[in-house]
Amino acid sequence: MQSLITPVHKPVPVEILQAELRKVCGAFDLEPMGRDGTMAGDVASRRIGYFETAVVGLDARHVSRSTRSIRQDPGEHLFLLIQDEGHCRVEQSEKTATLLPGDMFLVDSVLPSSFVYDGVRSSQVSLHMPRHEMLHRFGKECTGGVAISRDDPLRLAMRAVLTKMLAEPGATTQLGEAFFCLMGAYLQGIRTQEKARPAETLLSRALALIDRHCADPGFGPSELARRLNVSERMLQRHFQTLGETPGHRLLGRRLELARARLGAPQQGQGGQGIAGIAFDAGFNDLSYFYREFRKKYGITPGAVVRSPVERCH
Repeated sequence: MQSLITPVHKPVPVEILQAELRKVCGAFDLEPMGRDGTMAGDVASRRIGYFETAVVGLDARHVSRSTRSIRQDPGEHLFLLIQDEGHCRVEQSEKTATLLPGDMFLVDSVLPSSFVYDGVRSSQVSLHMPRHEMLHRFGKECTGGVAISRDDPLRLAMRAVLTKMLAEPGATTQLGEAFFCLMGAYLQGIRTQEKARPAETLLSRALALIDRHCADPGFGPSELARRLNVSERMLQRHFQTLGETPGHRLLGRRLELARARLGAPQQGQGGQGIAGIAFDAGFNDLSYFYREFRKKYGITPGAVVRSPVERCH
């Protein structure tokens, strides 16, 4: 995907870079990768039609906006963060999203936020939108942190309009309204989806995803949280009502899947084999599978295969 704006990455004292970031974006704290007091990066501002825009390039470990920073600098804006190069993990209101080039996240400046880069060179474009105007236009759906799904065609349309605004400054009024219309359509879609499934809780969606993907060895609690667009901490709190963790639930479903396949009649007739069944049930460590299987069922996987009684259950 073509870069929108390429900032200059040059070594700068951290204090200077942080001062520039605060002047353009508000009160944020930088954590550099090294300890030499410098960081490669650049912060610049540019007006694009309606929008004051920040172009930020950083080789940082972490950037955050704390409750203390918000008290010092309320700065009531919504920032549409567009990942242009590199990647970034955004966390706000117990929502989390990993941004790759082209991805977007609508950040709410009145709430704490965190941006994790882990030293990977990152370039981002941030559109600053007055919070009160966005609330008047779109309602509360635009607040609290909103991840723009990369699977939604409206994301591509918004990026296309933004690219055209950068290329054709003379047409920014009409293009700005077009951008707002697309943003409104996306937020209306969120509102419609929520109304269409009022009884579906986050926990029920999490349990359904575990049932659907438990056989995938790469599917773990962090991936589950990512798909639900929440933090792992929030996910764990919802699972407390069941008296277990997401990881424990996932392990249990994998063991149940393996036991059912081990007890199938064809296993007594030269079937797939214990190792194959364990791997197909989502385990990538055979010794771990044997240990957890025995802990849960009190017998070994081999005993299930050999016992006619076990195969009948």
